Order: sequence, then structure tokens, then C-alpha cells
Amino acid sequence: MTNDPSFTDAQADDSFAVPARRRMLMGSAGVIAAAGLTTLAEAATDKPTSTSSKHIRSNQNMNMITVRDGTQIYYKDWGKGQPVVFSHGWPLSSDAWESQMFFLASHGYRCIAHDRRGHGRSSQPWNGNDMDNYADDLAELMDALDLKGATMIGHSTGGGEVARYIGRHGTKRVAKAVLMGAVPPIMLKTSAYPDGLPMEVFDGFRAAYLADRSQFFYDVAGGPFFGFNRPGAKVSQGLINSWWRQGMQCGHKNGYDCIKAFSETDFTEDLKRFDVPTLIVHGDDDQIVPIKNSALLSAKLVKNSTLKIYPGGTHSLGDTSKDQLNADLLAFLKA
Repeated sequence: MTNDPSFTDAQADDSFAVPARRRMLMGSAGVIAAAGLTTLAEAATDKPTSTSSKHIRSNQNMNMITVRDGTQIYYKDWGKGQPVVFSHGWPLSSDAWESQMFFLASHGYRCIAHDRRGHGRSSQPWNGNDMDNYADDLAELMDALDLKGATMIGHSTGGGEVARYIGRHGTKRVAKAVLMGAVPPIMLKTSAYPDGLPMEVFDGFRAAYLADRSQFFYDVAGGPFFGFNRPGAKVSQGLINSWWRQGMQCGHKNGYDCIKAFSETDFTEDLKRFDVPTLIVHGDDDQIVPIKNSALLSAKLVKNSTLKIYPGGTHSLGDTSKDQLNADLLAFLKA
């Protein structure tokens, strides 16, 4: 986990400027919170591994690259070994992959995950919130780190990002790919994909997002994303809070634009360009990206692909089926 970037030095100074009586009323909770922030900040320290001129190390020890239009992209770089590159879903950040990154880094892999432009700790450009730019940002990151023989893993929107990367940049740096709960070939109902979701679904997403995105994020996380709306589901308030926190870090305009990017982009031609072993993983109870119009079709378009279906699996297999997914990813990497 990383410290909350919204807690600035100025805010910290203000907290020590309050009158003594108010500080006393804050009591031990304030002391604990301050200690927790310090511990998290120390734990989040990453050592940059790139010597690229595009690499920036801030005074908070955050790994950054600056891409072609000046957007700064934050990334984590854990462990050593063959590289594994993760792309997260909407409206999250690289934090969504921490369980898989910790597990695989502990098994001898170098795990790299970035915050997509407009998400997490990356900067929030007004323009460029589309799949082409997402893929090109990722290409610049992989070039800056000079990654070779990487396995690319994408969840949901991140699966589209991986597909568009391969479609635009090929596989010269890529050895394998994983699409998990991924949006390709396209979520939207079209003449080519009549079983897709109607535009009204995504218009509803946009309306709810603009009306009260904070509550909307709680509703998504507390319901279909983790399958917590299913009878007998074991609800984790911690997962809900983590999802909400990551969502609220996303830029407002960036998150809004990304709904169009993940729902309306057609990845058919990108999938046809895959020429590396590919694992397609999907839950058959995925309520966000229904399996019928995603994984089942992608498996037919991607040559040399393996489809693995998780019975009863949710959209967030990295959380609700964590142990199984970690084991499957490790097996695929070793194969």
C-alpha cells in the first residue's frame, strides 16, 4: 500500500498549528494516524532502476516517467528476474495488483505496474484519455525500462490496454500475455457483436458518475464488481474502501473519458495480431464484463491462447479468487 497523495506537507503543517486545546481533543487517534502515515510512506519507498533521460525521481521517491505530451506516469517496480507488466482496470491504479505483484516478486519475478494517465499518482491531462494513448504510454514505459521478454497482464480496461499495445507496438518486448476479466473484443453492442451491452448501459454509467461519483463508486464496489450483491457473498468493507479510494484518486475528466475508452473501443484487429502464448482468464459470474461477449470471443480471435474459466468467478478475480489466480499466473509464467 502507498501513502495518500492528497495528504500534503502543507496539511501536515496546519495540523500542528491548531490550538493546544484542539490538539488535545484530537487525542490518540491523531497520533496513530500520523504514525501510520509515516510507516506507509517508508514502506512505499521504491528504488528506481532506469537510467533513461525520461526517468524522474521525485523527492518522495516515486518512480515516474514523462511521456511525449508531458504527462507523468507513475509506476512500481518490485523484485528481480523476468519482467511481468501489469495494467489495471477502471477507475483504479497499480494498487489493484499488489497481491499478484507481491506473490510473483516473491517467486523471482520483476513486477512492474503503472498508474494509467489520469489515474492514481499519474498526472491528469485533459486530453488523450483513450486506448491509443494508454498503449503508447505503456510502450514508453517499457522502452524507458528496456524490458525484454516481458509477460503483460491486463485486467478489465487494462486487458484492452494490453491488446492495443500489441496491436500498435507488436511483441518485440513481449514473451507472453494474460487477459483477465478483460474488455476485448468490445463491450458495446454493435452489428458485428450483437450480444454486447447496449449504449444505454454506459450512458447510465456516465450519468451516475456525473451525479455523484463518490456514491457511484461505493455502489459499484459494494455490488457487482466483487460480486457482493450475490446471496451469501462474504462482503469485505476493506475491499470496498480500497476500491473507492483508488477511484477517487482518478481525475474526474479522465475517469469520465475512460468509460468511452473501455466500452466503445473495438480490439478485434489487435487480438488478431497476438503472436505469443496468451492466457485468457474470466469468471463466469462476471457482472461487469460478461463472459459471453468477451473472453469466449477473444479466445477464438487470439492464436495460441488458453481459456481458463473460474466457475462462479467475479470480475475481480485478483481479490475474490486471489490464491487460485496467483497459482495460475505462476504456472503460466513457468510453462
